[in-house]
Formats: sequence, C-alpha cells, structure tokens
Amino acid sequence: MGQQTGIQPKIFYHHMNLEQRVPRTHLLRRIQEQIDFNFIYAEVRDTYGGNGNVSIPPPVILKMMLLLVLYNVRSERELMETIPLCLDWLWFLGYDIDSEVPDHSVLSKARARWGVEAFQKFFERIVWQCVEAGLVDGSKIFVDSSLVDADASNNSVIDTRSLKGQLQDSYKKLEARLEEKSESTDSPRRYVKENSRYISSTDPDAAIVNRGKSKLSYQVHRAVDGRSEVITATETTSGDVNEAHEMIPLLESHHLNTGIRADTVVADSKYGTIENFLACHDQGVEAHMPDLREVLLKGAQKRKIFGEERFEYDRESDTYRCPAGQRLKPKSLHIHRQSRDYAAPKKICAACDLRQQCTKNKSGRTIKRHLRQEELDRMREASRSAKAKRDIRMRQHLMERSYARGTRYGYDRARWRGLWRVQIQEYLISTVQNIEVLLRYGSYLKRSPSVMMEQIKGAIAGDIRSFLDFKELMNSKIGQMVLFSFIYPRRSFI
Repeated sequence: MGQQTGIQPKIFYHHMNLEQRVPRTHLLRRIQEQIDFNFIYAEVRDTYGGNGNVSIPPPVILKMMLLLVLYNVRSERELMETIPLCLDWLWFLGYDIDSEVPDHSVLSKARARWGVEAFQKFFERIVWQCVEAGLVDGSKIFVDSSLVDADASNNSVIDTRSLKGQLQDSYKKLEARLEEKSESTDSPRRYVKENSRYISSTDPDAAIVNRGKSKLSYQVHRAVDGRSEVITATETTSGDVNEAHEMIPLLESHHLNTGIRADTVVADSKYGTIENFLACHDQGVEAHMPDLREVLLKGAQKRKIFGEERFEYDRESDTYRCPAGQRLKPKSLHIHRQSRDYAAPKKICAACDLRQQCTKNKSGRTIKRHLRQEELDRMREASRSAKAKRDIRMRQHLMERSYARGTRYGYDRARWRGLWRVQIQEYLISTVQNIEVLLRYGSYLKRSPSVMMEQIKGAIAGDIRSFLDFKELMNSKIGQMVLFSFIYPRRSFI
C-alpha cells in the first residue's frame, strides 16, 4: 500500500500538451470542429480603431461568452477564475497553461461595443448551418412565449405619477437615463411598454407582470421547427407586450433565417386573434391555433346569455336574425377595427321576452361583424380541423421541451439589465440549443437526404458494399425519416 508524501513540484513540464489532454469526443472539441468563430472578425471590424492597446481577439471573446452560457457560470468574474483551472477551456480558447487570462470587464465592454447585431448574426449562421445539414424542414413552425425574470427587485419600482416618488433622488437619475436612452436608440423596431406608470429604477426596460405574483419580467418569443426542434427565430420584448403581436414577425424572421417560407404556423389560443388569422390568410399560411373568440363565447355561456352563433346572418339583406326572430340591421361602421355593428331598434329589444337571456346592456344586443368576415370564418374553420388539433397537441410538448432545455443555461433569469442585453442572452442560449441539435446529428452532416436516399436504394437492391452504411444510417433519426418517406411517399414524416 502506497503512502502519499510531499511532492516537489516540477519547474518545467516538457511533455505537457493541451491537445493531448482533450479527448476526441469532448464537447468543446466537437464544437470547435463544427463551428466557425472567425466570422466575427468581419462583423465587428468597424467597432475597433487603429490606435491604442491591442484588444483580445474577437473569436476568443465570443468563445468566452459561449462558455458562460454553455456551462451556466453564475458570473463573468467566476468564469475568468475558472478558465485557468480547466484544461479543456484553455484549449478551446487557444490559450496555453501559463497564458494570462483577461479581466472580466472585457466581456461587458465587448457587448457594449458589438451590440445585438453581432450575436444575432451568430444565431442566424447556426440556423443556416442546421438548414444545410438537413435538420430543418421549414414548412411548419411552432410558436410560443415565456417570461424571463428581470435582474431587478420589486422594491426598485417607482410610481411616476406619485409626487413622493418624484422627490426621490433615484427618480431624477431614472428620468435622466430614460432621456439618454430615447436619444441614443436608433433601432427601427421599438417596443412600447404597456404599463408606463410603474418603472423600475434599476431596470427601466423590465415590466411588471402579474401572473400569480407580480414580478419584473421580460418575455422571450420563439419559433421552433418540427423536424429536429431547431429554434429558427427568436425575439425578446418587455414582459407586458402582447405575445399575439409577435407571431407574424417570427414568421418573417423564420423565412429570412432559413430561406424557407412556412405554410403552417401552430400556436395556442393567445395567438388566435382576428389580426393573426387574416395576416396568415394574406400570406397563404395555415393557422393551426384555437380561436380566441371561442374563449369569449364560453364566458358568455357562463353568464347564461346567447352566444353569437345563435344569430343567423343573411348575406342578401346584410342583416342578422336573433333567436326571437327580429332583424338586426347595420348600425355603425368602425374603420380603425374594420368592423360593423348590427342591432335591432331599442324599443323592440326592450320589449323582447328573451331579453334576460340575450343581453344585460340597457341599449340592447349588438353583434359585431368584421368587414372580411367570410375569410375569417374560413380560417377559423380550418383551425378546428383534425390536423390542426393534432398539431396543437404536438406544439404543447415541443415548445415545453424547447424552454425546458433552455433552463439548463439559465434562460428564465436575466443575467444583465436592459432589453438589449437580455436580447444578447437569448441569442446565445438559442444558439447553444441549436448547436446541441447540430452535434447530435454531427456524423451525418455531410450526407444530404438525396445522397442517403441513393444509399438506401442501393442497400435495398442488394448492394453489399453499402450495407454497412445502411445499417449506420438506420441508427440515425434522419435515416429513419428518409426511409419512411421512401416507403410512404405521400405521407408526411414530420
């Protein structure tokens, strides 16, 4: 039995080689082989000058931020303290065992210098790499949103209409910060907070959201492809922004990032608004989402009054017939909401025997009809089909998985303050999740579906030389999907 004694440390390590210390199957080695980080040179070239001290190479900074998210390190200080302790991290960053690690402030300065666009380009490049690998179908996307807790306390919230709050020094600092932000921002797309009265003095971009418990929050919106669950588009807004307004922008971003125009969008009832149905109709996209109006109809049933389905529309006379047999004629036109009101004369409605079951309004019952009601009805009818219901059930599990995997990297808690910083965080997390998908099928990236189809045909025909390749393909998800589509050419395997 050996006994441990005091070891005299060596002065020189002649046979120390980081390349040999990192296994071939290591996660960071696989990322290094698949991902090109040198693109960042061209993206951020304009943010550096020609004089002064030489900066840390941009690919090294990008890799450090990737490590921060990939291993869910609590802070940038802890990241810099951990880098010298991990040989694999040193090798991934291109450092040696005695290399000097930069100060943690390098990362925050780089984020401010680069802006959101550099990280958005990084996300888009990984999405396109997944498309080239055959991991994205693109014809059907699933949309959902989730709240992210802001890095701010509820005690920092100030009532801007309260005189007491305006007398505080923190309010004056907040007002100066808001004015500076409004002058400096030049983004073509700005998010307007719904609740502008209560603002956090530490994070003005965060919004108070009351879902069980009031919290300062941001909101993450994602579009996920159904084939391999690649995140093809993502947006970050304040927590009180209506998620229904983000569906069409996500649809457009999906098209720009993948080059594939989706023909079906799947979402929950929060997105089932009139505007979204008609926007999908104009773009030729099937909207598989529950109708938000049906939720309101259920509320009317609880109040024990007639729903709108009890009123029959006559196209020739442009009138409605109520359950009592009275005619509801056009009453007023609302251009801003593209609808027309229909109502019966007030005297007739007041004397109706079914009034208590029809309305609680003193003026009588009013029916609203959209100017494009026929197109809207067709979209709503398609959203109630068996195919749509199947997609809606699938969306629940698929989107829950996407956000559940994001919790490994701390997506549900903002690391930094400010909307643009939380946008950077979401782009990094979504990029890491897509890299996971890319590495999961990494051994088949150079084989396009058409090449795999030829291999499958050769194996079925009895070509012995391709039998081993066929066996290898059948162990992969992509190979099984291609074989399924070959056997059942008219059925979708998504």
